[in-house]
Amino acid sequence: MLELSVVRNVAFGKDDYMKNKKLESSLLLLLAAAIWGFAFVAQRVGAKYVGSFTFNGVRFALGCISLIPLIIYFRHNPKGKNELEETKSEKITNMSTIKAGITAGVVIFIASSLQQLGLEETTAGKAAFITGFYIVLVPFLGVFLKHKIHKNTWIAAGFGIVGLYLLSITSDFTIARGDLFELIGSLFWAIHILLIDRYTQKMDALMLSFIQFATCSILSMGFALVLEKISFIGLSQALIPILYGGIASVGIAYTLQVVGQKHAKPSTAAIILSMESVFASIGGLILLGENMGAKGYIGCALMFTGMLLSQLRSRKGEKGNDI
Repeated sequence: MLELSVVRNVAFGKDDYMKNKKLESSLLLLLAAAIWGFAFVAQRVGAKYVGSFTFNGVRFALGCISLIPLIIYFRHNPKGKNELEETKSEKITNMSTIKAGITAGVVIFIASSLQQLGLEETTAGKAAFITGFYIVLVPFLGVFLKHKIHKNTWIAAGFGIVGLYLLSITSDFTIARGDLFELIGSLFWAIHILLIDRYTQKMDALMLSFIQFATCSILSMGFALVLEKISFIGLSQALIPILYGGIASVGIAYTLQVVGQKHAKPSTAAIILSMESVFASIGGLILLGENMGAKGYIGCALMFTGMLLSQLRSRKGEKGNDI
């Protein structure tokens, strides 16, 4: 009996099949961006009741738990693995998957910790746009992987820096601590994008997600036990944000990212995921009444323009070894 992928290739042609897979990947990444965008609102609310490390420790633990039913299902239903494990013959050893998951988990721990700490002092919209600066950073970090930097990337960086200045730099030329945390965190989100692109091609997407979430949760709870006071009352008050942040933002959205990036270049994934900043700004305005003012919104517009420009490629550039 022919495999499902072979039947699809015969019915629609290989080109049509790949186009469909790319479209499917784009939709999955867009859904992840929407979930993450509104997660900034949930994280902002949660920061009022529990410490940053406690919040992340619990929500990433929930993310792990939410994946267990899927892992069990696909382990007992091999046919269901087609979408998550299309390169089964190329899978590397379990130990390598564990090492990759731990590496990605450490990066997520640093990035998410900085993000949550920043959200204690800045708005959901600002946090999202500053975090979104990783879109501009991805091509620059790609240099270490022998990728080319196009002129559009330099122009994008200019837009991003000016936008960041309008959004975060105060009249005395300083940057608020919360915004600084978000900016440093954006570097680690960029690193995570590149790591996922590298690992997801030959590894079980669910196991990779599970291991990185577990790593982040363990590290977060370790810091929480040392640095924060964990209160049952605080956890109960932050229950809804934690549930959203754990099940939707972690369990669902991060897995959508891993699965979606199987058929998308890092640059394509980055530009789609950058929409999270738009969703966060909308959510912050509607649900929290946050208003960044004219200067802030102009800064957001410039940063978003930079995000878009950073992903544009000339026809000549598309033939090169870029990202």
